Amino acid sequence: MDVGVIGKPNVGKSTFFNAVTLGGAEIANYPFTTIDSNIGATYVTYNCPCKELHVTCSPQNSKCVDGTRLVPLKIIDVAGLVKGAHTGRGLGNKFLNDLSRAETLIHIVDASGSTDIEGNPVPIGTHNPVEDIEFLEEEINLWFFGILNDNWFRFARKVCSGHHDFCKIVAEQFTGIGITEGNVIASIRETGLNPEQCIHWKDEELLIFARSLRKISKPITIVLNKVDIAPLENIKALKEKLGNVYTVSAEAELVLRKAANAGLVKYVPSQKSFEITGNLNDKQKEALNRIKSFMEKNDGTGVQNVINEVVFNILGKIVVYPVEDESHMKDGRGNILPDAYLMEKGSTPRDLAFRIHTDIGKNFLYAVNARTKMRIKDDYELQNGDIIKIVSAAR
Repeated sequence: MDVGVIGKPNVGKSTFFNAVTLGGAEIANYPFTTIDSNIGATYVTYNCPCKELHVTCSPQNSKCVDGTRLVPLKIIDVAGLVKGAHTGRGLGNKFLNDLSRAETLIHIVDASGSTDIEGNPVPIGTHNPVEDIEFLEEEINLWFFGILNDNWFRFARKVCSGHHDFCKIVAEQFTGIGITEGNVIASIRETGLNPEQCIHWKDEELLIFARSLRKISKPITIVLNKVDIAPLENIKALKEKLGNVYTVSAEAELVLRKAANAGLVKYVPSQKSFEITGNLNDKQKEALNRIKSFMEKNDGTGVQNVINEVVFNILGKIVVYPVEDESHMKDGRGNILPDAYLMEKGSTPRDLAFRIHTDIGKNFLYAVNARTKMRIKDDYELQNGDIIKIVSAAR
């Protein structure tokens, strides 16, 4: 599961990326730490059962900070995008190559209007951020359109001849981009287009289909950055026009995570405030007080909320804690609540068994709800925060 961070140059995209990946450097032996320069380890936060159960956990594949479990995932810093990227302009080819690996996208927008369409600095409030949202989404849509259009007539003839399935052949066009036949089916339903007549589709219809396919397969979450310097009327107008958007200060989050790593503050990502714990000079105190004031007005920096929203609500993931000893919530080595796995909503205990290890999945016998100590049905849908014991003949 990969999350992509996109945006035009100079909107704070790299600051956002650095803020959410800074903590990954601490997770020395956890997944996704030795990775390429434009890929980092971030994490989703969820309540760790340790406080509920009054135990001291010993996480192995994740981390627990004051009862908040940090579960790692991959995040991609996609190259800055300019108009014409789908034709290769700017870093367009790199942008599209990076983009192909992401399941969902976070679009960082300069809410202050202090950068033009190319990312060049301009006076605050002089550029309309809505233009950035419209052009970027259309660039990605046109990329999808280009992939479809390259061989459209050839495979449309195959479909109309009755020898090939439309959904399968379209998904094959996007090999390596993560498009599934299910995505194609959903797009056909949404657009109302008739695949049996695809050979007669005009460019307008193909673009409608491409836009729908992009929206379904790579949903975009709009994040308004630099809200700490943006005119209030800008923020209000953007929220009214765009609806479901998130406001953040990536710079404030980056400062806090650096300060926490240095032992200057006590701060857990997603918290609405922080506590100063180290010796600070006047300049540091002033900077942190400004951040605290901003967080009080905005219920935090907003950065971790975006990651959680994308993982839980856009991608539909849940956090599940597997254990081997349901009485003491331990694994076979005595670690308490050792692992936290991100699973798809609707996953079953057998799915969890395969996630732990292929052999455990193949030899799955049954599962136990560790809280109730009761055996659960094989088709039970795992819930967020479940603690599950898997019993397997492989053990």
